[in-house]
Amino acid sequence: MATVFTKIINGEIPGRFVYRDETAAAFLTIEPAAYGHTLVVPIEEVDRWTDLDPATWGHCNEVAQLVGKAIVEAFEAPRAGYLIAGFEVPHAHIHIFPASDMSGYSLQNVMRMDETDPATMDESAAKIREALLSQGVDEAKVPSA
Repeated sequence: MATVFTKIINGEIPGRFVYRDETAAAFLTIEPAAYGHTLVVPIEEVDRWTDLDPATWGHCNEVAQLVGKAIVEAFEAPRAGYLIAGFEVPHAHIHIFPASDMSGYSLQNVMRMDETDPATMDESAAKIREALLSQGVDEAKVPSA
């Protein structure tokens, strides 16, 4: 059975995408540590990041770095947090989020889906897309809302 991430990637479940190419996708998580919290996910459904082929893993990290730079710019954050946990969904993914301290590194403290403001989530995705485009990321890889 396909994971929830595969269903999002395939358009079966809505997602707030900020980046997409043939190897990786990046979309906002529904339970963020902070607004702008994005997941970088390989298109290929592989449970553990340690099982990804090195080229796919390397590409996911390149995308994570692009998204991280965009998050720093879009949210005026001192840092972009980077975290691999992977217990919630059996599909490899990298958490990237605005970070001003260590609190975002505990996924125990995330906003639950019913606590987030949909308009702010949409604005967050738009800000990241805009920052990616300002970095020179190919427009074809930055989906419109």
